[in-house]
Amino acid sequence: MQTRTKVLSFTALGLAAVVFGMILAGSLDFTRTASADSAAPTTAPAAASAPAHIASASLPSFADIADRAMPAVVSIRSTDIIRPDQNRRGIERFFGDTPFHPFLPDRRQGSGEPEEEQQQSGGTGFLIEADGFVLTNNHVIDGAEKVEVTVGETEIFKAKIVGRDPATDLALLKIEGDRPFPTLPLGDSDRIRVGEWVMAIGDPLQFEKTVTVGVVSGKGRAPRLSEATRSFENLIQTDAAINFGNSGGPLVNAAGEVIGINTAISRFAQNIGFAVPINVARRLIPQLKEGKVVRGYLGVSIGPIDADLQAAMGLPSRDGALVQSVEKGMPADKAGLRHEDVIVRVDQTPVRNNRDLIDYVSSKRPGTKVTLTFLRGGKEMTAVATLGTRAEEGETAEPEPAEDEHREKIGITVEELTPASRRSYSIGSEIEGVVLTHVKNVSAAADAGLREGDVIQEVNGRPVGTVVTFRAELKKAGDARFARFYVHRPGPRPANFVVAVRLKD
Repeated sequence: MQTRTKVLSFTALGLAAVVFGMILAGSLDFTRTASADSAAPTTAPAAASAPAHIASASLPSFADIADRAMPAVVSIRSTDIIRPDQNRRGIERFFGDTPFHPFLPDRRQGSGEPEEEQQQSGGTGFLIEADGFVLTNNHVIDGAEKVEVTVGETEIFKAKIVGRDPATDLALLKIEGDRPFPTLPLGDSDRIRVGEWVMAIGDPLQFEKTVTVGVVSGKGRAPRLSEATRSFENLIQTDAAINFGNSGGPLVNAAGEVIGINTAISRFAQNIGFAVPINVARRLIPQLKEGKVVRGYLGVSIGPIDADLQAAMGLPSRDGALVQSVEKGMPADKAGLRHEDVIVRVDQTPVRNNRDLIDYVSSKRPGTKVTLTFLRGGKEMTAVATLGTRAEEGETAEPEPAEDEHREKIGITVEELTPASRRSYSIGSEIEGVVLTHVKNVSAAADAGLREGDVIQEVNGRPVGTVVTFRAELKKAGDARFARFYVHRPGPRPANFVVAVRLKD
């Protein structure tokens, strides 16, 4: 009897364990692994309804990437002659003085008068060809009297500045050696994805061959580093730490390929750095080898199309580059373009935004003929322009957003141009229109960006030379939500632009 009781107890215990195990498995969402010859249950859900899972992937071997890349990364030292009336340049040109500036020695003559001195600054570069071509940033060597490149730990070579391009902040150097130099392969920056691993290599604060790792944080950034670069900024953003001295070094992907040239940091944030895409350098290297980069030029000022302009102009989408103004005598003017045209294609390349047009035109040499497809008054038209040469100081800067409105409707006071108002606002005698003498702080005009001193030359494409004609054209707008103003803004750098002003909500 006692033995039978024990057997029953063990049996009950076993059953309890099985039941508990089934409950536990269900609560933890454990699934059974089916064998190849097991019949599938008839109640199994369809494969399409199964939740998608992100495939797990192991981290790349950063040590292996560094081992392969490091031999081709070089240190650059440039020497400038600083005269008493010059500021120290340094590699931090874009972001002001280094915090160590107050502690640098000040060499003076015994009389206390400042004298010329040599200033050394540093940066990074990398070898792209075995015969000694080195790619770096223009601001690393800008103004340098002498440039030296250190390969490995001890080999120092005098470098020749072959070519440089301030607009993209790129420079090509050449060193001579008695053997082939190690090189880094160039990747494809157009194919990079936000979130993928990258490695920055350089000499931050003179700590040579420092490696930092992060991801691609963003693409197509335009942080407006300087007037020289603002028209061509299309940078990669990364959180791989970049510091002073990293400039010109490679940004490398997990395959060990260069996808960017480390260029700048934001001093207002932590780990926000920027790199020039390597494909930009690829296109320019042949011209850099020739000593100078020349770009095609249309002679237009362009702006983006926002939702208000789309509605005001009756555009099918916000794709395209809006022509704000056309320089007289320039290729676009000769081809027949005018303000308020919307360029939607150049040759066979779609123009989705300003960047597409700038990149395409600037990639062509002067004298190249391009076919421009544009919208005018709701109709698609084409014109052929022969590109001119873009001035080194840069294409006309894209205008800042502008604003407009009438006192009763849009919050402005307008007056006819007089000799007194021309003198007051520095408006040239050739400019016709009505001048804004007041813009309400809270108004549709202020929202659009208009300000006192702006001259409205056209309303909805029609010239306005007097207050009467200005009001008449506004009246013709009827129940329209927006009016288009063609505006001249006087100043040291006069600009013309198109703006959409809201007439009613």
